[in-house]
Amino acid sequence: MREIVIGRNDAGQRLDKFLSKALPGLPQSMMYKYIRTKKIKRNRARTAPNDQLCEGDTLQLFIREEFFGMPEEDVGALDRIKPKLEICYEDENILVLNKRPGVLVHQDEAGGENTLILHIQAYLHQKGEYDPAAEQSFAPALCNRIDRNTGGLVLAAKNAAALRVMNEKIRNGEIGKFYLCAVHGKPAKPEATLHGWLIKDSAANTVSVSDHRRHGAKEIITRYVTIASREDASLLEVELLTGRTHQIRAHLAHIGHPLLGDGKYGVNREDKRRGYKYQALYAYRLRFNFADDDGPLAYLRGREVALAPDRIWFVRDFA
Repeated sequence: MREIVIGRNDAGQRLDKFLSKALPGLPQSMMYKYIRTKKIKRNRARTAPNDQLCEGDTLQLFIREEFFGMPEEDVGALDRIKPKLEICYEDENILVLNKRPGVLVHQDEAGGENTLILHIQAYLHQKGEYDPAAEQSFAPALCNRIDRNTGGLVLAAKNAAALRVMNEKIRNGEIGKFYLCAVHGKPAKPEATLHGWLIKDSAANTVSVSDHRRHGAKEIITRYVTIASREDASLLEVELLTGRTHQIRAHLAHIGHPLLGDGKYGVNREDKRRGYKYQALYAYRLRFNFADDDGPLAYLRGREVALAPDRIWFVRDFA
């Protein structure tokens, strides 16, 4: 028999979700069988897969030793990496960072250590705020993601409580996300709220937008304001009122104004010759529009983190 004590970063999870992370070598079918047959207990009593764990709970596991064979955390990698982060805001619970275009947020199939999340974990490990050996089911994680070739503000949680709150706030639309982008042409209306329907093609990693509801489509709402214009292009501030894959890029292309440098939803051969190596899109402002002022992140309510527009590479073309 082995015993696991539930720590602060493990609390608040369902039992089955915790076990899936803490014991990745245990097949799910066997996990549910062990819970049902009382070979996995909570505080020495019968438990259920959907029981919420509390800090200080103890789990008694009467299961074979082979299922405790977890892949070892590569702490050496976290010691070896020299973190390269541009931190815009930090407190005991969260980090807000400026991700540069071209930087991966997570590992892809090629692997490697030059990802934003690994640099975040190395940074927190080296300053003593994250010890992989002491954690059973949690690692610092990103709350929002940005495409590799898009730059901007990314939010990371240092602990499980912060991650749960931020994920809930994002789902509920309580975090305002504002972008700057440069588009071809000049929109007929200086500002507008666009409504449409988006369908994702996962195989091609593209989306398409329609003005009318279609089977399988998700509603999208995109608000923009024209900040500056020149003869052949405009600088817009865009607020995402829904957050779908490639929403800004596809929605603006749909109304005839694709982003400069975007070869997926526009034609960027000439843009590349003018120095637009990436699509001209930057997540430059986050606003914490929390509906209530309770919980561990209540102090963030009404606050905002923003980058000065003149720090964004394509804005200079509209000065």
